[in-house]
Amino acid sequence: MTVGAASAASISDDVVKIGVLTDVTGPYGDVVGEGAAAAARIAVDDCLAKECAGMKIEVMLADHQNKPDLGLTIARRWIDVDKVDAFLDVTNSAIAIGVANLLKGSPHVAGLFSGPGTPKLTNEACVPNGIHWMYDTYSLAASSIRALGATGAKSVYFLAADYEFGQQLQRDAADAAQTNGIRVLGSSRHPLNTPDFSSFLLTAQTSGADAVAFANAGNDTINAVKQAAEFGLTQNQRLVALLMMLTDVHSIGLSQAQGLMYVTGFYSDLNDRTRSFTQKFTKAFGRAPTMTQAAAYSAAYSYLKSVAALKSDDASKVIPDLRAKGIDDDVIQSGRIRADGRLVHDMYLVQVKTPTESKAAWDYEKLVRTVPGDDAFAPLEKSTCPLVKAGR
Repeated sequence: MTVGAASAASISDDVVKIGVLTDVTGPYGDVVGEGAAAAARIAVDDCLAKECAGMKIEVMLADHQNKPDLGLTIARRWIDVDKVDAFLDVTNSAIAIGVANLLKGSPHVAGLFSGPGTPKLTNEACVPNGIHWMYDTYSLAASSIRALGATGAKSVYFLAADYEFGQQLQRDAADAAQTNGIRVLGSSRHPLNTPDFSSFLLTAQTSGADAVAFANAGNDTINAVKQAAEFGLTQNQRLVALLMMLTDVHSIGLSQAQGLMYVTGFYSDLNDRTRSFTQKFTKAFGRAPTMTQAAAYSAAYSYLKSVAALKSDDASKVIPDLRAKGIDDDVIQSGRIRADGRLVHDMYLVQVKTPTESKAAWDYEKLVRTVPGDDAFAPLEKSTCPLVKAGR
């Protein structure tokens, strides 16, 4: 998609190119995919109507299929040939880390990591031209486990996806469990895109743990929660999804997902601004946005506002401008970017509504409590990002 008229000559190639590198056809296609690109296009339209009037902006979309070699091949072509100015989304932790490494040699290209969950992006893999936008495994795990402890749970069993994201999510949750006095009674790891969770769930059931925590995402979470309900785990054990999206709840259905609690970075019914974005996205895409799709809007719009203000798409100028101004849009308000590239903002503990509580299509969540950003994310002093010591 290319929109707008000729922009200021100081913008490279006379066009701002945003590349949405994501999973379109794989297990995370519903939570990012075409919806992430749609959110970016809404951000373009909103900015063209205000700050970006007269600019030429192009949104590109590519499916990395969760294959690191393919993802990095696309990323290199976008940097070297297509002259992309900013990467957006980059769901899949391994691919995100690879892109971050590429950006070390391309300081004028921005990395707006709105999709992946690995905290390495704000630790050893941090780069001065990268921002980790919406969430990470720590923010999801720590808040979810604290909420689990508040319900009286004394023990937990983990079922995790056996790749970087799932392993890190389990580690962060296990650390939070230890801090909150919750015993870890065991864990199982499953391959990506597993259709049959029966053996894993039986092991979790026989562990005797008060709760079973799912450290996975997308179709894996959907299938695991559905099958857990079918196996009767909900009769004696609490289920906790350490990463749950609105589309996951929709796929599971309220009858099986009701009462499930999880942490999200975007709650659509928070205020008039979040409702406004949700309405725009629903009109454009046919359903409500997920947390990561909302993040794509926030990252794209914030980036474009700074580009317009500076009349430059050079990331070495745009990223410092974002750090100085902070983030305030229809998805994230009162956000601030730390020296390690972590965008700190409020997170939300929500609970899935019962079928009788839901009053409209996609009306699935009710707010339990707001988790302040400083409580949701790991403290800056724990970051191993070299930029922190350098004072960047």
